[in-house]
Amino acid sequence: MSDKATHPADAPLYPIREVSRLTGVNSVTLRAWERRYALICPQRTPKGHRLYARDDIQRIESILQWLNRGVPVSQVRELLDQPRTVDAPEPAAGDWPSQRQQLIAAVESLDLTRLDTLYNQCMALYPVSTCLSELFKPVVEALEEHWDDQLGAALQRRTLEAFLRTRIGTRLYHANLSSQGTTVLINRLPDDHGTLWDLLVALAASQAGYRVQLFDAQLPLNELPLAVERLRAGALLLCSGQSERADLIRRQLPRLADQLEVPVGLCGPIARIRASDLADSQIAVLGDDPLQAMTRLAPLLRA
Repeated sequence: MSDKATHPADAPLYPIREVSRLTGVNSVTLRAWERRYALICPQRTPKGHRLYARDDIQRIESILQWLNRGVPVSQVRELLDQPRTVDAPEPAAGDWPSQRQQLIAAVESLDLTRLDTLYNQCMALYPVSTCLSELFKPVVEALEEHWDDQLGAALQRRTLEAFLRTRIGTRLYHANLSSQGTTVLINRLPDDHGTLWDLLVALAASQAGYRVQLFDAQLPLNELPLAVERLRAGALLLCSGQSERADLIRRQLPRLADQLEVPVGLCGPIARIRASDLADSQIAVLGDDPLQAMTRLAPLLRA
């Protein structure tokens, strides 16, 4: 793949930071794909720094395509070496479903060690977008389905929130230091029971290249215009896993959007539940999928 015989001496080579920028795959994941699964084999400088050729980058893009189609990372190598006409096999039985069940079990049993192992394993081997779509979002949805009347639900929720706040918060801090993107302010709406949807949306926004401003507690609606101004935010995203009060949806949020000169977007299950109520307002209904919400946000910022 990346040996000297394959690449001419004058072929351009890229450092790992540039490859990460081009492909959207962080350097930790690139190293894991190389060390654990031999999916890529970059050249090395005399000091041991990795250098990637153009066909390495194309191979990384092929890896992403297989992963996004549900193929486990452990099965990707054999597919890469087959003709391009080979169809993706069905995801291995027990792979993503198994990982979801393991994560749910870790939350329900308050097993922080197992929770940490599963989180780190997923984030090291898969792109953030895949972790969000295949693991974190489905797990949060599954847990919230039976948390309403379950004894111990509050304890489970707060445990998962505290865990994700620490892990995702660390990623946001380091990503914000290097990001040149638009600042996005994310705020939880009043009736939501916790911060899970805020955190998922924040992770998706950071992955999309935005600088993310996220508070542990929700800001009052009347302080959001000041927050947007002082933090120089280019967009305000409002999140909730609940339907929220009718007065908030039909009067207060549209009034808030009229006060601001930046896009105001609605994310999380509320966007699915209340879409029809906001059809004629300035509120942008971005959807309950954090990744899709970022795709829908981009043209609003360009406008």
